[in-house]
Amino acid sequence: MPLQPLPHPRQSNVALTVLATLLLLFGLTLVDAAWRSQRADDAASRALVRELGLTDLSLFTEARYTRHPTQADRHSPFQDHPAALEHFPTGSLMPPVHAP
Repeated sequence: MPLQPLPHPRQSNVALTVLATLLLLFGLTLVDAAWRSQRADDAASRALVRELGLTDLSLFTEARYTRHPTQADRHSPFQDHPAALEHFPTGSLMPPVHAP
């Protein structure tokens, strides 16, 4: 039994294969660009922290317990008295600190 030659692929199949390959390569370039951008941002952040000597993320500019959440104690929002209303707007945006 002689071997039969493979049939030629349809032109639409060839076009779809080329299109799928090009779309895959384009997607990989987008992923690579995002990855490189993230690495550059991380390096810039590390350099800024090293240069300024930052220890914590400063989220807000009002009260010290909203500026540096890891450095604040649990009672700092209630320094006047325990039932005091929050007088800084950012205090309502910060979740309460949970004990470890």
